[in-house]
Amino acid sequence: MPASAHSDGMATLPADGTDTNRVAIVTGGARGVGLEITRTLAGRGFAVVLSYAADQAAAEAAVEEVLAADGVALAVRADVADELDVARLFGETTEAFAEIDVVAHAASQLALGHDESFGGSDAQQWNDIHGAFVVNQQAARQVRRGGTIVNVYAEQLVCPTPAIGTRSNGAIGVMTRALARELHEQDVTINAVAYRPDGPEAPTAVAAIVWFLVSGDARNLSGHVIHVDGNAA
Repeated sequence: MPASAHSDGMATLPADGTDTNRVAIVTGGARGVGLEITRTLAGRGFAVVLSYAADQAAAEAAVEEVLAADGVALAVRADVADELDVARLFGETTEAFAEIDVVAHAASQLALGHDESFGGSDAQQWNDIHGAFVVNQQAARQVRRGGTIVNVYAEQLVCPTPAIGTRSNGAIGVMTRALARELHEQDVTINAVAYRPDGPEAPTAVAAIVWFLVSGDARNLSGHVIHVDGNAA
């Protein structure tokens, strides 16, 4: 049964609650690759809580699209680099839908800056890395046993300096592998999906991989960075 979303993160649920069995948080779930992940998971029966940073109109449109297809969705405004915002995002999710099964962190835009030198990078680019850390930390604490975390990010097409590899591929890869070891005893899997932002089919391909990772078919896969071209690092 559908839920309607409000920009302040509150949800209006049906009087008899919801019969949706699985719950997913998709950060950045209102646009681009994140939106396609939202569509895919909602279409597979997940109650999807999508976070957005500023574009309320896009978030409301994404929720309405899910509701129109008889899905369940809730939009919560949250800055993923803000620990209190992320804690509130997870708190409102559990308040509305109980346990969290999946967290897909698609809000990061690590590789999309214009000046890719260390000195030329701006604070927002580094905030993206911090945001990935904050979301992963909260997910590690709250995703239920048997759940899944997926980090999604755009690969840098050209890496003119070592700073780029450190900021994008390296940072997410190290984080993913470290958490895979920590979460093994909790039966929680975590992987990353890297995609080329210039590929017109990227959103669909990434969403398909995310679905595979959250399905039972991928229970033995954890700690990997999966590229949309099928290679893994």
